[in-house]
Amino acid sequence: MAIVRQTLIYDGPGGPFEGVVAWEDEVETPRPGVLVCPNILGQKESDNQKAEALAKLGYVALACDVYGQGKRTTRESPDAGLYMNQMNADRALLRDRLAASLDALRGFGAVDAARVAAVGFCFGGKCVLDMARSGLPILGGVSFHGVYDRPDYANVPTMEAKLLICHGWEDPLATPEQMVALGRELTDAHADWQIHAYGNAGHAFTDTALVKPAAPGVAYDERADRRSWKAMADFLAELFV
Repeated sequence: MAIVRQTLIYDGPGGPFEGVVAWEDEVETPRPGVLVCPNILGQKESDNQKAEALAKLGYVALACDVYGQGKRTTRESPDAGLYMNQMNADRALLRDRLAASLDALRGFGAVDAARVAAVGFCFGGKCVLDMARSGLPILGGVSFHGVYDRPDYANVPTMEAKLLICHGWEDPLATPEQMVALGRELTDAHADWQIHAYGNAGHAFTDTALVKPAAPGVAYDERADRRSWKAMADFLAELFV
């Protein structure tokens, strides 16, 4: 058995978009699909590696693109948040681009279109929450050290997607108070939700490029990374049973 990787170019508002899909080469029947939503920098190699890790768990994973083909930044860019800020300023457009990415995953030949989920990191965690908030057809979603501010459009009355929130207790971008407010929001939307808070971990705790902290409270944390991935694996296994 080997993991196959393929570039996937797809259409959407403001596109084209370019992602990478990964799956086991021995897949003979449709498998559950998982959308991987990147952080502030946009689609990149570390997201492709997350897609491959999900493929090893038996899923077909698409590391998606919501910025547009060729629109990427790095930590060394003069404005690393350029494209993220554009999406934060137009959450309806972000929602529509997430819908296009989800359609690309669901339309991929190896995917069971009725059994899809999403995971996201940092800004991508916000993307996962917005997918649930807007009622996009995912069975569930996992937010890793996400950002919790609500969009400027109304949530669906009932969030059908089950949610796992993996939260660093010391995250300066998502304080404990904001985490509690998110719990109240999800309860008001009748969601099936759970929050795992990791002590002594901050923002970006899954990002191995940040072994040296990028800023106070923004750093990789091996224990939170390992524990949250295990929690995600258990969550997806239950979701797709």
